[in-house]
Amino acid sequence: MQDLFDHGATGDRHAAAPLAARMRPLSLDQFLGQQHIVGEKAPLGAALRHDRLWSVILWGPPGTGKTTLATIAATMTASHFIAISAVTAGVKDIRLAVAAAREEQRLYQRRTLLFVDEVHRFNKAQQDALLPHVEDGTVILWGATTENPYFDVIAPLLSRVRVLQLQPLGADDLRLILGNALTDATDGLGGLGLILADDAFDFIVERCGGDSRVALNWLEAAAELAQIEEFSEIAVETIERAMLQRQVQYDRSADHHYDTISAFIKSIRGSDPDGAIFWLAKMVEAGEGPEFIARRLLISASEDVGNADPDALPLALAAYQAVERLGLPEATYPLAQATLYLASAPKSNSAGTALSAARQAIKDGADVTVPLHLRNEAFSAAAELGHGRGYKYAHDFPGHFVKQKHLPESERERRFYRPSGTGAEVDAARRLREWWGERYRDLPS
Repeated sequence: MQDLFDHGATGDRHAAAPLAARMRPLSLDQFLGQQHIVGEKAPLGAALRHDRLWSVILWGPPGTGKTTLATIAATMTASHFIAISAVTAGVKDIRLAVAAAREEQRLYQRRTLLFVDEVHRFNKAQQDALLPHVEDGTVILWGATTENPYFDVIAPLLSRVRVLQLQPLGADDLRLILGNALTDATDGLGGLGLILADDAFDFIVERCGGDSRVALNWLEAAAELAQIEEFSEIAVETIERAMLQRQVQYDRSADHHYDTISAFIKSIRGSDPDGAIFWLAKMVEAGEGPEFIARRLLISASEDVGNADPDALPLALAAYQAVERLGLPEATYPLAQATLYLASAPKSNSAGTALSAARQAIKDGADVTVPLHLRNEAFSAAAELGHGRGYKYAHDFPGHFVKQKHLPESERERRFYRPSGTGAEVDAARRLREWWGERYRDLPS
């Protein structure tokens, strides 16, 4: 039970806390954003308002309210609240939390909400230790993670929780949060008489990446500078001088890595050189390995450009070799060159689809017996066995082409390759129509 001295110490700690901590919402009515989760008719919001509590994993970027939502949930449902961090906690801490939860239930018939920050950092043994107590309801688990839980949380634990994805805060919500911080005289900056210029509002909102904590930290830093230099209106220049340079959100072993390389390749595939170069820049700024990027360019050159521009693969390979020889920072130039070339090139995925179709035909039971006239004849008994008999050597014929069957008899009507009708594949389609006539009559001209 908290005594008078404890209460005073708590008040002192609150006064000394960062602005973002002091402005933390205490109820769902104060909580801004994430209405798809906490709105009146949203599943979690409706459950909490009816005093129902179930285990969840809150997945989303920093500053979107994961920790705040957990504390509000515990308060609304009058639950005992225990918070641990997966960065520093181990199996012993889990056991202590479970023991405390059992005692709380025995003495006060009260549920325990166990909040695990960075839950994806628990290893398998730690997650296994937690699993039975989530399963039997000893604790209601609320995990928070910035990384994709489907990669790092074990399947048995995932099956016992609901994964809720939080989104970066929108501009309107961020403006309200900043406005409240400026006017709140109890926990915010209301007693300082500061004004945030309109363009400074825009500056913070547009650059904080939907992270309310970053936005409030920048505002607090600017307010401190305004007090030191004794002025009341915070301009963009004040914020630029006060704030620390924001680090690009990127983790080369987790979601930001996979999401960014996905955006990069999809921009190339979508023939958007501006999008592709933007995501390349993000990877370069975040310290992504240039060899990894170069390998992805090699794949895209075949998968997405293919025979629509046969020069794409040699160029991507040259970029890869240049990266190996140059190293950073010079390696960024061939990466940029190859990125822009591939994004601007005509596209065809016909190589991949042709191979996939042929492999599927084999899986479906296609005859894979090699016809006699195509079989190897470089051994003494080949002629006796009929290997190579009737084979027509293409180079002996005009135009280096002659019609003959290259598939097993039962498969000779199959078609796997369908040129895209773009770039160099237009010529490929024309040649196939000329050579094979009826068989390729449907190819684009």
